[in-house]
Amino acid sequence: MILRLAALFLALTGPAVAQDVWPLQERVIPFDDTSAGRSIDYRPLQHATRPWRLCVLYPHLKDAYWLSVNFGMAEEARRLGVGFDVFEAGGYPNVARQIEQLKACAAKDFDAVILGTVSYEGLTPLVEDIAKTKPVIAAVNDIDDAGITAKASVPWREMGAAAGRVISARHPKGSEPVRVAWFPGPEGAGWVRFVEEGFRAEIAKSSAEIVTTRFGDTGLEQQVLLVEDVLDEMPDVDYLIGSGPMAEAAVSILRERGLTGKVQIVSTYMSHAVYRGIKRGKILAAPTDFPALQGRLSVEMAVRALEGSLTIRHAGPLIAVADAGSIDAAGGQDSLAPANFAPVFSQRPDG
Repeated sequence: MILRLAALFLALTGPAVAQDVWPLQERVIPFDDTSAGRSIDYRPLQHATRPWRLCVLYPHLKDAYWLSVNFGMAEEARRLGVGFDVFEAGGYPNVARQIEQLKACAAKDFDAVILGTVSYEGLTPLVEDIAKTKPVIAAVNDIDDAGITAKASVPWREMGAAAGRVISARHPKGSEPVRVAWFPGPEGAGWVRFVEEGFRAEIAKSSAEIVTTRFGDTGLEQQVLLVEDVLDEMPDVDYLIGSGPMAEAAVSILRERGLTGKVQIVSTYMSHAVYRGIKRGKILAAPTDFPALQGRLSVEMAVRALEGSLTIRHAGPLIAVADAGSIDAAGGQDSLAPANFAPVFSQRPDG
């Protein structure tokens, strides 16, 4: 379900956000993103009963998306009075590194695990083993549900579809054809598979043709190379569509090549650079899944699992699309971390 961004932010902003009600969408069948979504008013805990310690794994901190997840986790952990340590794999190709990090989470020092995975099923045997002794909460990225206690995420198919809908609305089937270069993200990452499905299903309803697809890690340097390669081969594309770092890279590359305004950019998710790009008229639009709120929710779910009060096992924010008409709302702290926020790798319960 896509809501107008401004209306959704009215529900999420204000001093009561952290403690009173979070507007979320619960999956009717937990861990099945294809099941119906049910809108709920989620009331988070007031405080943890103990100073629990959480082991948190990220794919990377190379773009502002995961920085915003980290911000949400840090804020919620401080509010609830729990601590955490963060380990980041350094990128989606690093499955072996994340497996080693997940093994470290099995230590008695940690009470629960929050896992932002680099692979849909590459960690499943280890997750199942760790889940015998402590809760494992999936955060943001899609993952095989074997061993998972709860999941704080949105349907990534819908994120892809939301980006595709920007194009199908501008270029309905039967209108003049347009050419799209598509940059889904790192091949093999669980979320990319579903973004692909949603995007391609929606683009099929338009006059757009995907003329090239380039997979790659979501580091800025890698995305610069991919965008430059595409524009060297086909400078007549109409749209560059893909991840936040791709959109960020494309803004400066199009400017250098004199293609600003001739080639349009759409991102499949929100980041600080994407926010600035939309606000300045350089990027058309991007869906936001409120990564900071997902970070908050994953910590809250972990504490509930530890304290025996977990009833909502799979939920996430309502997806909204930001464009030139709604971008002023998109800098709220349940979407993006503050501009001066630095990543928090370790936080004790006293904050």
